[in-house]
Amino acid sequence: MTGAAQSADRRKPAIPIPLTVLTGFLGAGKTTLLNRLLKDPALADTAVIINEFGEVSLDHLLVEHVGDNMVLLQSGCLCCTLRGDLVDGLEKLLRDLDNHRAMFSRVLLETTGLADPAPVLQTAMAHPYLVLRYRLDGVVTVVDAVNGDATLNDHAEAVKQAAMADRLVLTKTDIADDTQRERIVTRLHALNPAAQILDAAKGEATPDRLLNCGLYDPERKIPDVKKWLAAEAYADAHAHGHDHHHHDVNRHDEHIGSFVITSDAAIPAGTLDMFLELLRATHGTKLLRVKGIVKLAEMPDTPVVVHGVQHVFHPTARLERWPDDDHRTRLVFITRDLPQRTVQDLFEAFAGTPAPDRADRDALTDNPLIPFGGRDR
Repeated sequence: MTGAAQSADRRKPAIPIPLTVLTGFLGAGKTTLLNRLLKDPALADTAVIINEFGEVSLDHLLVEHVGDNMVLLQSGCLCCTLRGDLVDGLEKLLRDLDNHRAMFSRVLLETTGLADPAPVLQTAMAHPYLVLRYRLDGVVTVVDAVNGDATLNDHAEAVKQAAMADRLVLTKTDIADDTQRERIVTRLHALNPAAQILDAAKGEATPDRLLNCGLYDPERKIPDVKKWLAAEAYADAHAHGHDHHHHDVNRHDEHIGSFVITSDAAIPAGTLDMFLELLRATHGTKLLRVKGIVKLAEMPDTPVVVHGVQHVFHPTARLERWPDDDHRTRLVFITRDLPQRTVQDLFEAFAGTPAPDRADRDALTDNPLIPFGGRDR
């Protein structure tokens, strides 16, 4: 390669580095899973960030086969006090990579068991520099089959960890009884119907099943949107009577909802932007995750991918083509205390989709922030 070609190559934007968030409540088995993954040749070029809570750090001493590609974030929880430290840690890895002090092509971030994943994802998706250098590859949540049901009853953080996951890894199934296994699997399916559940004891939690499940993989040119959105799973869950009111009212996941909104009509890019802006402005704290593929009016043959966490939305990524024969807009929502009807009404108001007569129409028109829904403009 000539000097001019090398210089031009250096000026090209770097391919974003996939970032996987590994979470799960205290004692679920995150470090055990991390060690198992790092021994696999597929993760030989992986850097690891470990967040520990407390004055004495131990977890990082238990992680094997990492070498120098490790950053320890100590004495705080990423979802509250250490978001600045997370930025510093991710930037440090990039400096080491750019200065050839480290070599890696993937980052695994293990959160403390007390962490709410939403602020962690927001940090990775909203920072103006990090969003250029990293891409969120997915959220992997570890759930204990023996204690998981009780943990979900008692800790809202555990519910959000499971609800926001792209993959759920079930541990300790080898020591759980049949009733415990059936109960936790049923509950996880209800909480997050699209997330694949993998049994660690059966060897199912392999890198090929846990990785490349997120926003966009430049090497593959097009993400596996059909798996990523899994709209059919949400539809099936509701078709079979998935109603949170049938659960024990003392369980935190009463508040968690998951649903998909679809549209055959192409949506103008400006309309999409306004819908997302008003949605996050009025309901941002209730949006645990939003992900979808949108048919734009300006370029209907090349859809865009939408991905958001609470108030923060990742820059849209345009696909080269539709990944399957389904060319509809499909938006998947995982929400807390936000019913589907509220989001559906807002979407229909912006998209101009005819809405059926309904008794809860006032829920839209009573909102002074929404100048749509049948009002004169």
